[in-house]
Amino acid sequence: MNFYLRRKFFAVVIFFFSCFALHAQDSLSKYILTPKESPSPKINGPKVFGVRPNHPILFTVPATGTRPMAFSADNLPKGITLDAKTGRLSGSISKPGEYILLLHAKNKLGETKRSFKIVVGETIALTPPMGWNSWNVYASKVTQELVAANARAMASSGLINHGWNYMNVDDVWQGKRGGEFGGIMSDSTTFPNMQALVDEVHNLGLKIGIYSTPWVESYGHHIGGSSQNPEGIFAKTTENVPRNKKQLPYAIGQYTFWDKDVKQWAKWGFDYLKYDWNPIEVPETKAMYDLLRASGRDVVFSLSNSTPFASIGELSKIANAWRTGGDIRDNWKSLKSRLLTQDKWAPYASPGHWNDPDMMIVGWVGWGKGPYPTHLTPDEQYSHMSAWCLQSVPLLLGNDLTKLDDFTLSLLTNDEVLAVNQDPLGKQATVVSKVDSCGVLAKDLEDGSKAAGLFNITDDITRRLSVKWSDLGIKGKYIVRDLWRQKDLGIFNEEFSADVPPHGVVMISLRKAKG
Repeated sequence: MNFYLRRKFFAVVIFFFSCFALHAQDSLSKYILTPKESPSPKINGPKVFGVRPNHPILFTVPATGTRPMAFSADNLPKGITLDAKTGRLSGSISKPGEYILLLHAKNKLGETKRSFKIVVGETIALTPPMGWNSWNVYASKVTQELVAANARAMASSGLINHGWNYMNVDDVWQGKRGGEFGGIMSDSTTFPNMQALVDEVHNLGLKIGIYSTPWVESYGHHIGGSSQNPEGIFAKTTENVPRNKKQLPYAIGQYTFWDKDVKQWAKWGFDYLKYDWNPIEVPETKAMYDLLRASGRDVVFSLSNSTPFASIGELSKIANAWRTGGDIRDNWKSLKSRLLTQDKWAPYASPGHWNDPDMMIVGWVGWGKGPYPTHLTPDEQYSHMSAWCLQSVPLLLGNDLTKLDDFTLSLLTNDEVLAVNQDPLGKQATVVSKVDSCGVLAKDLEDGSKAAGLFNITDDITRRLSVKWSDLGIKGKYIVRDLWRQKDLGIFNEEFSADVPPHGVVMISLRKAKG
């Protein structure tokens, strides 16, 4: 095939792929439940924020509405400033304690205000982290430009205005050891200037995360935090060594360089660490926790993968999040295994410490072989998002943010659904009733109301599912609200029932009716 024919062939392929993608987007539009945003100002996101004494604060007030918008705050503590144009809080606070601010957002259509608590102490991540991770879309093909493009899309799409803020680089960013501290430097062919990437993400009002392992070699066959030689020189293995058996290179080497790596991450300015190995053990976790705590920055510390339940009592005290299982994929079998199965982990979840069933699989995913639209149906995606929010787990998107269609945006910008995830009480929903394979997840919220999800796990029939007041420990009349549609459904007494489609969910809140 000559050059002209090849070019014409690929042009036709791209044309038909684009038509397919547009058709897929149009076909999903009919499933949108989230109402359109109001042009009037509205403050969203978490109502509480944790920071350690004297550590830098980076927090962008999430607010929707027509721009330009002016931000202000009453009762700003000493050492903190709020940018009136961007809504970014910055600075540091030296004295431990709780500081109650009153945030204001104003545009040409009106003004709104909301209370916001800053807790200065030892606990960070007082609500589950919300953001993005590169693995489920790019896997080993991630680059600096791809991360930067997704960060820009996080901001320009408006996701940042709903509380999404972490941009996390997963495995294969690593190059050789070097630099000022002897830490791992970025691969110059794929991440030519890590400092520039961190600065760009921060300048967008977002935060950024990094990946590592205490092993000699990472899952993606890049340098880890230890070595068999004192220089830390790394060579990819050519042996077929089974993982998770404490055999090199998937084991901790004789010489460790964790302190050097942390110093390098702190210099760059990272805000999140995904620490990945198996089996996850307490000594290595505690060692990394201590190093991060001494780094001068608040770094969310997330453990991956398949945390041993036998150790969760100890691990949950020193980690901010921990994977409760293996890797997720974009199919119903993988998602179903995480929907009504997390109850045993619930006692260990609390503000600052979160169970993690893995990253999200909505939108355009790919694992380096795409991206392509997720194989989950719309109902399955609603179940996915509802369960993750009810269970108070980290919301880490695994999709291409430069390919956000209207349906995916509607999934990710429903502030009433997200508020269930970000509720300051930090309660994880548990199964309160089951009928066959279907079930109801429910949780308490800080304001005294309840949130629940009625999940139909069956494959082929719509089911009439109910949530009974006796299962929730309440009595009397309650107003039931459809959270996805942001619409009150009426006053109910003793129970609420709804028809739920196969693989689908009805997500509601219940608040006490007056009188």
